[in-house]
Amino acid sequence: MGRLDALDLTPRLDRRQYDQRLAAAQRRWLQLRLHVGGQMGSGELGPGLLFVFEGSDAAGKGGAIKRLVEHLDPRHYRVSSFAKPTADEKRHPFLWRFSPYVPGLGGMSVFDRSWYGRVLVERIEGFATHDQWSRAYQEIVNFERANALEGVTIVKFWLQISSEEQLKRFEDRQNDPLRRWKITDEDWRNREKAAEYTVAAEEMFERTDHDLAPWDVISGEQKRLARVEVLETTIHRVEQGMARWGMPVPAADELGPRD
Repeated sequence: MGRLDALDLTPRLDRRQYDQRLAAAQRRWLQLRLHVGGQMGSGELGPGLLFVFEGSDAAGKGGAIKRLVEHLDPRHYRVSSFAKPTADEKRHPFLWRFSPYVPGLGGMSVFDRSWYGRVLVERIEGFATHDQWSRAYQEIVNFERANALEGVTIVKFWLQISSEEQLKRFEDRQNDPLRRWKITDEDWRNREKAAEYTVAAEEMFERTDHDLAPWDVISGEQKRLARVEVLETTIHRVEQGMARWGMPVPAADELGPRD
């Protein structure tokens, strides 16, 4: 059984649980971000932080990213969204266009879609040849490991929702004039190839999950739970990254009581 089939999509949080866990996670996450960025603690820079978001269309990536950066100073992070490569970008190896956005020490970047498009949409839609996407798995792992060994903590999220929930969200977007821009003909076409995308995603997990950048698969079926689990997983992965870099992980109680 693959990771997506094994994922439990049924858990839920009520509003009270959500508010409590979200507030606690955002507070702890802000503390860690300030330490890594040199604004708290010794003042030394910690590892760069790179968050990669992939997943089903309409699975809540945007909402999760919003909660991730909500309490951060906008000068201290960058969110990048990657669509199909430009004509100039196609002249270079496919990983070339991502390199300028990988953060240095103390920095933070969030990728809404990423180099994994090579083994997902480019594979399924025929934008990459079989040879190109077949060799991309090892190229991606080598690229991630090289950056991780030089001081980048890479946190990779896949958000998954059921076909039924996706259809509901698509229809909600289609019927809302202020959100209609979020749904495209391509989104509807991708639904027809859901089985192919599942096969591609499972192979991606199998071949690109490694010790320096493992995959965290999150249920997006309920947006509240997904947002909290993304933040709580972020805390865990960043603490691991700090420890691997040799940077002291601050105790949560150094913050004192909340006002």
